[in-house]
Amino acid sequence: MSMAEKSVVEKAKKIFENFLNRQGSRKTPERFSVIDELYGLPQDEHIDVEGLFLLMRNKGYTISRATIYNTLDLLVECGLAVKHQFKDKVALYEQALTYKHHDHHVCNQCRKIREFSDDRLSLIKEAMGREFQSAISSHSLVLYGDCQIENCENLRII
Repeated sequence: MSMAEKSVVEKAKKIFENFLNRQGSRKTPERFSVIDELYGLPQDEHIDVEGLFLLMRNKGYTISRATIYNTLDLLVECGLAVKHQFKDKVALYEQALTYKHHDHHVCNQCRKIREFSDDRLSLIKEAMGREFQSAISSHSLVLYGDCQIENCENLRII
């Protein structure tokens, strides 16, 4: 982990500690280990509770799924994680401290998630804001489709 990445993790831990203090919640090592592992993933990676549980167990952590669920909920509440619900998939999480807004493409076949950004969406948000007389503060866009056959990671051969 680079110095910049360590700095982000330490900043996230400080934000979380302050949040827990304000909430009157316990500051357990297990909760902070979830930050270590979530922020240790590549920045564009999405992970579910089970994947995080297995990752942590394989690294020798003794942590329950319930603790991971509860901690991720707290991280979402304090702005350190983003929760996504794609179609029929379980909830997926990604780190939020260095989050830059992006949208997603999900393959119907292999379920691979790809992130993308397109400045034209800002123009659409502005136009819709004018039309609805609303200050659009955020949006979420998920495109579902099939990977190009040669790129799909889970081709079903019949």
